[in-house]
Amino acid sequence: MKVKVLSRNPDDYVRETKLDIQRVPRNYDPSLHPFEVPREYTRALNATKLERVFAKPFLASLDGHRDGVNCMAKHPKSLSTMLSGSCDGELKVWNLTKRECVRTLQAHEGFVRGMVVRFCGTSFFTVGDDKTIKQWKMETPGYGEEEEPLNTILGKSVFTSIDHHQKEGVFVTCGQQVDIWDEQRSSPIRSFSWGVDSFSCVRFNPVEVIMSMRSNTLCWNPMEAYHFTCSNEDYNLYTYDMRYLDKPFTVHMDHVSAVLDVDYSPTGKEFVSASFDKTIRIFPKDSGHSREVYHTKRMQHVISIKWSSDNKYILSASDEMNIRLWKANAAEKLGLLAPREKAAVNYSQKLKEKFQHHPQIRRISHHRHLPKSIYSQTKELRVMKEARRRKERNVRKHSKPGSMPVVTEKEKHVVTVVK
Repeated sequence: MKVKVLSRNPDDYVRETKLDIQRVPRNYDPSLHPFEVPREYTRALNATKLERVFAKPFLASLDGHRDGVNCMAKHPKSLSTMLSGSCDGELKVWNLTKRECVRTLQAHEGFVRGMVVRFCGTSFFTVGDDKTIKQWKMETPGYGEEEEPLNTILGKSVFTSIDHHQKEGVFVTCGQQVDIWDEQRSSPIRSFSWGVDSFSCVRFNPVEVIMSMRSNTLCWNPMEAYHFTCSNEDYNLYTYDMRYLDKPFTVHMDHVSAVLDVDYSPTGKEFVSASFDKTIRIFPKDSGHSREVYHTKRMQHVISIKWSSDNKYILSASDEMNIRLWKANAAEKLGLLAPREKAAVNYSQKLKEKFQHHPQIRRISHHRHLPKSIYSQTKELRVMKEARRRKERNVRKHSKPGSMPVVTEKEKHVVTVVK
């Protein structure tokens, strides 16, 4: 005689302690769960709505400057240290953890045009309207010591930007010409001039693109060595591959005024832009439109922008003497998360990715409240672009075949490429 016995292992369903989560058996056969997709869609919809409800990106305002903040610099070794320079020549060192100023010094007479921290983090360089380059110690002077620069170099013209080599004791400045300096010498080791009035920004990497309007700043992608993004006066940002400079491979269009600054995230997947239209926008590197826009009632023209090295925060400096701290992900919860919270966040994120193309979820996730002025300017620009396209189509329609070559949107903004 055969006897069949049901055998169960207590380890599969008995908790070790009363604090453990009760284990629930589940059969993953899809035929037994006919309503799984509608349930997941409802969860994705609720997760998208909750993300917009809890989207509060603004964290803090770093007050203290008495004039507009003109430039900022990150510390290569410390996440909590940031430098800012204002239009009255004052420089401040900030502790972002405590959100307070730890050091103030009068660096220049007139605007502080640029600053950069040395790759080892022991000192930093500043340039200003007084035609000087100054090197300062990063450490705060001791009791009784005066705030004096380690080195001062007097130039022939105003310097507008500065950048330091990532491994060597070499830095570069620009103004009426581009100069490369050795830290141990008081005269440039090499100078470049291309017959133009002045240069507004300089970064370490050789490339030259002539566009229809002036580019204000550029930033290299930290993960893709050949890619860089430049901010332009024509309201757009352009991402180039330096191996193929005939046209940008992505044009980022959403701002309604000149774009003044740009900075990449440490992952290289996104970048943030600052504009004269008083907004900050976050763009995926391969997308033509922004995924996020930040603004406040008091914020004026945003002059400088930085993305923190831990990929969590964004720092913006604007014309009304404030530095603002933002979350890179508006709905992200700060602080330590319990394992169950992490699992819930990851599950909600995957649901939103799965149903991101459904009309209702897409509408909620893409909707952003904009100031009335920016909203009306966006509509006006859209009408103007459509009118130009319509005129171009009509001219081509009534022209001799082949007399008007088709020019893509990416090729319209590049005048020529000098190789």
